This record gives sequence, structure tokens and C-alpha cells, in this order.
Amino acid sequence: MTPTALVENQRASTSIPRHRRVLSDVLGSWTPKVPSMLLWFIMSLLLVIPVLAFLGQAIIPGLFGTPKGLTGLASFKHALTGTTLRGVLDSLIVSIFSALLAAACGIFLALLTKRTNVIAKKWWSMMTWVLLLVPTYLITEGWQRLFEPHGVLYNIGINTSSFYHVFFGPVGVIVVLSTAGTPFAYLAISSGLLGLGSEFEDAARVHGSGALATLRAVLPIIAPAIMSALAIVFAESMSDFGVASTLAAQANFPVATYSLFNAIDSFPLNFGVAAAIGWILVVAAGIPILVQSKALRGRSYEVLSGRTRNPRLSVLSNRGQLLAVASLALFFTVALGVPAIGVISASLLSNFGSNFSVHSLTLANYRDVLHSRQLFAPLSLSTALSFLTATLTVALGIAVARAMTNPRAKAAAKLIDLIMLGSVALPGIVLAAGYIFFYNLPAMSSFGINIYGTTKLLALGYLAGALPSTARLLVGPVSQVQSNLKDAARVHGASGRVSWLKTQLPLLARPVLWAWLLTFAKTLLELPLSQLLYAPNFPPISVSINKLTAGYDFGGGTAMSVISLALALGVFLVAAGLFRLLAPSGWQKVGEGLTAK
Repeated sequence: MTPTALVENQRASTSIPRHRRVLSDVLGSWTPKVPSMLLWFIMSLLLVIPVLAFLGQAIIPGLFGTPKGLTGLASFKHALTGTTLRGVLDSLIVSIFSALLAAACGIFLALLTKRTNVIAKKWWSMMTWVLLLVPTYLITEGWQRLFEPHGVLYNIGINTSSFYHVFFGPVGVIVVLSTAGTPFAYLAISSGLLGLGSEFEDAARVHGSGALATLRAVLPIIAPAIMSALAIVFAESMSDFGVASTLAAQANFPVATYSLFNAIDSFPLNFGVAAAIGWILVVAAGIPILVQSKALRGRSYEVLSGRTRNPRLSVLSNRGQLLAVASLALFFTVALGVPAIGVISASLLSNFGSNFSVHSLTLANYRDVLHSRQLFAPLSLSTALSFLTATLTVALGIAVARAMTNPRAKAAAKLIDLIMLGSVALPGIVLAAGYIFFYNLPAMSSFGINIYGTTKLLALGYLAGALPSTARLLVGPVSQVQSNLKDAARVHGASGRVSWLKTQLPLLARPVLWAWLLTFAKTLLELPLSQLLYAPNFPPISVSINKLTAGYDFGGGTAMSVISLALALGVFLVAAGLFRLLAPSGWQKVGEGLTAK
């Protein structure tokens, strides 16, 4: 600015009355804070207030004018006795075993796909992502339809009664939870292996170590990644509701999440006991984090330096390739193949009671789903809600990620990070119970918020459940975008919207697409929030599948499951194809680089 222009600007400012200048300064100082205040308000209504209000029932009976029921801390005493206590102990036991098995499988998959030249490694990695998207209750349904009495195998003359009695109980729960948790362990351990150079393995082999001895030397170096995998799978297993409401419930094997569901689903509602179980689930999710912190305290795992070399792939012999491929095929057969065969074959059978023959195969179940309004309406409702949830979650997730990476608000960023981290570990059944309690309070009606018992509450629950993981998924890409890009665009005359579209969106296009697709797929078949928050006469697809199978309409239920998974896969392929065809080549190249990091 020239001296003349500076003088003219000063004269113009002094010509404005003092009270207007003060008002302008105040409004100017508050203007940048309005989006931040709005973000805090949204997060409070979505996550913080409903959950804390619900959990407070176990500590302060009669909070917000609800019936007192039990007094003092009697809710915790009731939650730690009888069947409820057994459910908590069962959940702890199966979660520990599931975490250990999933971590072992994750190490196995990560070593083969990241450190060897195993055949078709990209396909094995893609199968891991597919397993991540399939909910546990559908995996359980596939096992049930295949091995249950009068199931698919029974119809072709194979007696599976002995296997059924062994599998359908704690063993089956552990198998399903460990296979479903393996993708989380795989992602955590893979990141640790990618940052580990090959010099440690070379040093072990130089000193005469074989494959197993080299493995024992390398694994302690990536202990933080292994501990993270154990913590994630343990928390996921403790909070899982899909297996709890299907396999465990039908096998009379009580677990904590189903005990909480029974306390909320009963009449009268027992919020005190449900809140006490919620506290137990939340605290249990923090146990592995404390164990991890204590185990790693005082030890250094710094292995990355300027001399770190890219890991060299181990070349497998023909026998090694055969064993590796056979092992991978066996794992994915158990994790995905058997459930898929069970669901698809059951959906093609006219009934389970007759002998298996060519005439027993039919597409009538699929026709019923696609032509019956009672069956097609839930699918269309879930599709619309998933599309809306994915879009709103990604938009809000970007805002949360930007707030978490804001260098000028370190304290606020740490607090938001803590809220998001705690919400990721928050069981969906606890969040759903919090929504039932909070949005049914009479005070909400006085504020004009009348969404209890409507599809709007379910949509809000979907958004709250998906936001924490989506925001944390976008933190990495958002933190890599330099703020001076937007400033440079503004200097050249671009508005805030144009500068965002021209400088930052191209860098985030691919990560945003993946976040949207993951949110869509997970929301489409989400169960715990759907089971507790759906509006009467408007059930989503997951609730409809459970109702059909509970009413012994296995053909209709499995057909709906297959169509839902096919829909999720179709949306995934169409969105990825449109991005490849329509997005500028620069967007795809830059976005691919960010995603790879």
C-alpha cells in the first residue's frame, strides 16, 4: 500500500463514528469464531450431551426428572450380578481371545502382502477391505444358514449337528469376531511394517537366524502397531452388537451389549442398569489403551531415519508360494467364503424342509424383495439414509478435521481430538441408548425438537455414529494441505469458495471419495443404531433382515442380505468409475499420492 493510500485509509477510518468502529471491531473479532461455535454446538448435540446425559443415569438416578427406580449406585450393583454380570464376563473373555487371534491373523496377512512377493497380493489386500465392509450379523447369518439344523447342508444330506453344537456358542462368537477384527489389525500392523526398513531383518539373517528367529527379532520393533491392533480389535469386539443379537442370543450365550439392549427394550425402560452397563463398556474400551501405555512406557521404538532403506521383498520358493496362497485362501474361505455360500445358497432355496433338488432352486425370494413394498421399502429407505449420511458426514468430517489440525487453536484441537477418539471407542448401542433417553426428554419438546420416534432421529444417529471415524480418516489428508495455497488464491482475487474448489478440493478429492464410500457401505447395513432408533412402520434394511430371519423367513432375509451387499458393491464400483472418468487427471494423481501416504 502506498503512503498516499495509507493516509486516505486512515482518514476514512477516523471519519466513521467511534461507536460504529467499536461495533465493527467486535463483530469482526467474532466473525471467525462463528463456524467454530457452530461446530461445537453440532458436536455437543450429536455426541457429547446425549451420551453424558444417558450415562449420568447410573450415577444420579432421576436425572432430568426420569423415574428413579434404583437409588444411589445400586444400578452398578444390579449390573454386576446374575445374568448381566455373566454377560460382562463373557464379553471380556471373547474380546480377549478375538483380539489375540485377530492380531495373529493381521500379522500373518501383513507379512505376506507387504514383505513377500506372494501371488496376487493386491487381490488379497482388496479382500481384506471387503471383509471390513461386511457387518458381523451377516457373517453370522451365513454360518447359521449353512450349518443349522434343516439348513443348506442338511438339505443335501450332510449331517452337521455335531459341528453346530460346537460352533454355535463361544467358539463361533470368537471365530466371527476375530475374522471381522482382522482387517483392523491388518491396517494397524501394515502401517508399522511399511515404516520398518529391511536392515533389521538383514542383520538377523547375517547372524544365522532362520525365518522364525528373524520374525521374533522384528516383531518387538513394531510392538506399538501390534498393541494398537490388540486395542482396536478388543474395543470393537466389546462393542459389537451384530453377533450379540444373532449367534450369541440364539445360543443363550449372554454378552454385555445384548444385556444393555434388553434393559432399553424392556418395559418399563431401565435406564439406570443400561447406563451402568454402558459405563462398563466404555471403561472396558480403555483397558487395552492403558495396558498399551504401560507396556510401551520407557522404551524407544524410533527406527525411521535418513538412512532407512525401503524394505526388500522376500522371494518365496515354489513351495513357499503354494503354502502362502493356500493359507490366504483358507483364511478368506473361513472369513468370507463360508458365510457367502451360506447366504447365497439359502436365498436360492424355496424352503429348508424339503430335500435338495433342482426344483428347490428358485429366484422367488429375490422377486419378493424387489416387488413387495414391505420388503423393498426398507431397502430404498436405507439407501436414501446412507446417501444422506455419507454426504453430511464427509462435509462435517472435513470441518472437524480442519479444526483438529488448526495450529492456531491447539487447546481446542486437542479437546476435539479427545472427543473424536472417545467416540470412536464408544459402542454404538450406548450411543443409541443415549439418543433414546435424551431426545425423549420433555425439555426437548419445549425447545421445539420433536424428533423422537421419527426417521429424523435415526438419520441423526447415523451421522453421530459415522462422524468420529470419518473425521479421523480425513485428518491425515487435511493436515497435509498447506494453508498458504488458499492464501495465494485469495491474493489473486479468488473468493473463499473458489479458492477452496481450486486449491484444496483437488488435493482431497480421492480421500473424500473413499471416506464417502466407506461411510455409505457401513451405514447401509448398520444394526445397533437401526435396531433402537428406527421409526415404527419404517424399518431400515438391517432391522427388516433380522425380523424376517426371526420369523423363519430365511429365504427372504438372505435374499435381502445379498441384494444389500450387491447394492453397496455397485455403488462402490459406479462411484469409483465415475471418479476415474470425470475427475481431472490432476485430481486423480494428487489424490492418489495423498492416499498412499
